[in-house]
Amino acid sequence: MAISVDTVYQRVLALANKEQRGYITPQEYNLLANQAQMSIFESYFYAKNQRDRAEPSRTNEVDESDIGELLDAKLAPFQSNEFVAGGHTFPSTVDVNGVALDVFHTGLVYLGDEVCQKVEPAEAQRFKGSIRHMATTANQSPIYANNRITGRDISVYAGSTTPASAPVTVECFRVPKTVEWTYVVVNSKALYNASIATDFELHRSEEDTLVYNILALAGIVMNKTGLAQTATQMSVAESQVQNT
Repeated sequence: MAISVDTVYQRVLALANKEQRGYITPQEYNLLANQAQMSIFESYFYAKNQRDRAEPSRTNEVDESDIGELLDAKLAPFQSNEFVAGGHTFPSTVDVNGVALDVFHTGLVYLGDEVCQKVEPAEAQRFKGSIRHMATTANQSPIYANNRITGRDISVYAGSTTPASAPVTVECFRVPKTVEWTYVVVNSKALYNASIATDFELHRSEEDTLVYNILALAGIVMNKTGLAQTATQMSVAESQVQNT
């Protein structure tokens, strides 16, 4: 469920104007909103890495307190499995309803339905030099290594010294769509136009974080130190609650 770009904007304006700290124009809001969204999106990967290292032996049981499951849910809208061109070159963009969005990060590599294990290029060379070791990569144990040829990303091996070309896919995480609060001008006032607006793609739990982060950025833009400090304090307090 997306977060309404208008709801966040109205909350930001209400908090910014509470002590007459200035007005944030739609143009400024859109710029700050996208910066805040991207910052939160990037933080998911650091949080997931930290959580995976702290919980290396997670079970399949999930309950409402499973933060790892929540992180997976936050990343889910941006995740897709894409074909690896020629079995060696990762896609640079992902198509979403006719719009090409940049790939931010890649994850697991698959050969068919099997997950490939990543090895160092030197180890891959040792596998290729041993028929016995190469045989272990067949069927359910394919491997891949970084490709040293310019323009190629990986080489996948499965029971043969010849790299596999298909069907190789990779888990891709694209960037969020660009947020836009759109409007029409009526009697010299900007009125929200929901028909062509673009909402935040972040998880609904991020609404407060978005508001605080945008306010902090707005305080810097408007040179309102008090606003920036207040918003930062609220953001820190929320983060402490989430990480407790």
